[in-house]
Amino acid sequence: MNKLLVIACLVLMAKTEVSAQQFKVITSVESIVPNGLGRSRIISATEEKDYREYTSEQTEDDNTRNKSDRSEIRVKNFEETKLLNFFNIGGIRFQNIAANDALITSKINAMVAEGWELAFVTSGVESEGGKGDGQGIFITRYIFKK
Repeated sequence: MNKLLVIACLVLMAKTEVSAQQFKVITSVESIVPNGLGRSRIISATEEKDYREYTSEQTEDDNTRNKSDRSEIRVKNFEETKLLNFFNIGGIRFQNIAANDALITSKINAMVAEGWELAFVTSGVESEGGKGDGQGIFITRYIFKK
C-alpha cells in the first residue's frame, strides 16, 4: 500500500512538472497626439510565432545571420479593439480615458474568464519631443499566464 502511494505521488509530481505554463501578451496603445489625430487600440495576436525561426547566434568566428525576410515576422491574424485618443481639439479628454479603462477592464475580465491570470503589467511612453514633433504614444503590455 505504501509503495502504491509513493508511486502515485511520483506520477502526480512528474505530471505537474511536465505541464508548462503558457503566456500571452495583450498590448494597449493609446495616442497622445494633440488634436485627436492619433490612433489608439488594444492589440492581441491570434496566431503564434516561434522566435527560433527568426533568431541567429552571433559568435566571434562566425557572423552568419538568419536569412529570413523581416516581412515573414509580421502577424497577419490579430484582434484590434478601437480605443479613444487621450486628446481632442479641446485638450486632454478625461471621458476618453475612462472609456478606455472600461474597454481594457473588459478585455482583462474576458481573459481571466478564459482561464488566464494577469501576471505582469509594464508600460512606457514616447512623448512629444519638442516644437513641431506632435508625436506620442502610451503603450501598456499586459502579460497573462496559465
